[in-house]
Amino acid sequence: MEESQEGSLGGRVVRGGIGGVLMGLANLVPGISGGTMLVASGIYTRFIDAVADVTRLRFSWRAVSTLAIVVGAAMLAILALAGTVRDLVVEHRWVMYSIFIGLTLGGVPVVARMAKPITAPVRWGAAVGFVLMAGLALLQQQGGGAGGGEVGFAMFFLAGVAGAAAMILPGVSGGYLLLVMGAYVPLLDAIDKFTGAARGKDYAAAMDVGLHSLLPVALGVGVGVAVVSNLLKYLLHHFEKATLGVLLGLLLGAVVGIWPFQEGVRPTPGTIVKGRKILTEEQIAEIAPKDWPTAFFSPEAWQIGAALGLIVVGFAVTALVARLAPDNE
Repeated sequence: MEESQEGSLGGRVVRGGIGGVLMGLANLVPGISGGTMLVASGIYTRFIDAVADVTRLRFSWRAVSTLAIVVGAAMLAILALAGTVRDLVVEHRWVMYSIFIGLTLGGVPVVARMAKPITAPVRWGAAVGFVLMAGLALLQQQGGGAGGGEVGFAMFFLAGVAGAAAMILPGVSGGYLLLVMGAYVPLLDAIDKFTGAARGKDYAAAMDVGLHSLLPVALGVGVGVAVVSNLLKYLLHHFEKATLGVLLGLLLGAVVGIWPFQEGVRPTPGTIVKGRKILTEEQIAEIAPKDWPTAFFSPEAWQIGAALGLIVVGFAVTALVARLAPDNE
């Protein structure tokens, strides 16, 4: 996957900026892989090369400028749209989850194409990946859904590692990993609070959110990028088929955790929310809808039809973006 030409500086800036914005949006939306978006924008090889160089302390202009453009554009997209995406998930959960399923399945052909021909290691790796992801999803559902739950420093750190993995691995969605970890909505909420406090010049509040939420995420991203990029390089070199099989299984198992027909349920006395037992109506009134636990509901016929249509749309979007990648990427 070597790039044939260096290209103009302007072209590199434009391509890196577009790839970074798409990667940022991908990390906000469960189901879309940041790695896939970089492949689609034609910047994936250069980005991986830059990460490998910087993690080995090889600070060339090309590596540093590539990371600055891609990561900077991704951060701007995340800061600008985190609140909007969070609200859509909270207020229109089954609609968004249906789209997420389609986006997730749309990444399957990307990894399957990379894994051809499908041999026994690919199949066994896919089985392992599916069991791991489906098991994680089921455990998370037992814990009360993606909407509520106390998220501390350690979980935010792991959220950063998950986001980093999605930047490196085509087909794996960091947003989805955050969703099944129960850190998705809390992280979007923290980003929205930080930007709101910064715009309002409430620097004390911004610092509080930054230290308790965004700092551990940033640390996790740094550690995750360094570890995952080098680990992936090793695994693909020594166990290529099995590794691609695991990635394929992760995508297929991901669908288990985002069954679309879920909704936020207003807590009642005795409900556990964020590790605290709710006893009074006054306490219930203080809980924001984003923190309500989720539960499954029986859909109406029109909702089933709409969900299937949204899944097809989501699949088509990811598949279309993936097809835009040049062959040499």
